[in-house]
Amino acid sequence: MMRVCIFAGSRKGTDPVYEEKAKELGQILAEQGISIVYGGSNGGLMGAIADGALEKDGEVIGVMPRQLEGIEISHSRLSRLIQVETMHERKAKMAELADGYIALPGGFGTIEELTETITWAQIGIHRKPIGLLNAAGYYSPFMTMVDHAIEAGFVDPVQRTLLKLEEEPRHLVEALWKAKQ
Repeated sequence: MMRVCIFAGSRKGTDPVYEEKAKELGQILAEQGISIVYGGSNGGLMGAIADGALEKDGEVIGVMPRQLEGIEISHSRLSRLIQVETMHERKAKMAELADGYIALPGGFGTIEELTETITWAQIGIHRKPIGLLNAAGYYSPFMTMVDHAIEAGFVDPVQRTLLKLEEEPRHLVEALWKAKQ
């Protein structure tokens, strides 16, 4: 895996561990020579992961839609900023550039990006690994919902294997690397 797409909150959240783990993940990815593709913002966990990678001289590519000009501020130190017109184009460009995905804690946008990526894998649009950074147990309720959907017969049990869930950034990167091979 040479480049990973990051979905993350544009806010920091209430638990400082979210930001700490985001920054740590950025540093680990950079140290391993794995580039980051993400939404391009300097705020919240998006900014934290970019800062972590940039501190270790990692490559960080932002994809920012013009729709968000004035709402989100682009990170000023990115390796490259790609401007697109819409949110749909943003997601398509990030998917095109990425060899895998990691979702950090975040709000509706992050959850939407994650579930769309899972759906794409489920129907065969991509075969890229998908990881969830379960910092402070953030994604545990999501996984409970996934398990409930399986038990209720709406999701095939094999689909759960699409997701790699780890609390520690280093373990998550290792799990995704194994899944990619």
